[in-house]
Amino acid sequence: MAGIVRKSFDSADETRPFKDEKGRLDLLIGDGGSVGRAVFEPGWKWSEHVGPIAGTPSCQASHVGYVVSGRMHVVMDDGETAEFGAGDYMEVKPGHDAWVLGDEPCVALDWNGFTNYALPPSS
Repeated sequence: MAGIVRKSFDSADETRPFKDEKGRLDLLIGDGGSVGRAVFEPGWKWSEHVGPIAGTPSCQASHVGYVVSGRMHVVMDDGETAEFGAGDYMEVKPGHDAWVLGDEPCVALDWNGFTNYALPPSS
């Protein structure tokens, strides 16, 4: 086992495209867990571009991450809302929708919720 591991999102272990080419998830998998970098293009909305892939009415992932660039609006199933932008740490529990604000892609890193994100339900 190596004492040091170096990986790059530019050659991710796995890439999952979102519907209608509205972005992608790049995933790095390591012994300590996975970290994902999502690029959400302008016009991206979870319920339109990931929801049909996941097969759930709202996002059921729990996110712990950091917004690198852009802005995103999140609405919980109970109506609570928040906006996240570049430099923000975020925690978002399961049961939400989200969409990009403005005309700049939103890029986010996530150490918790992207491992099973944008995957079809297992049969």
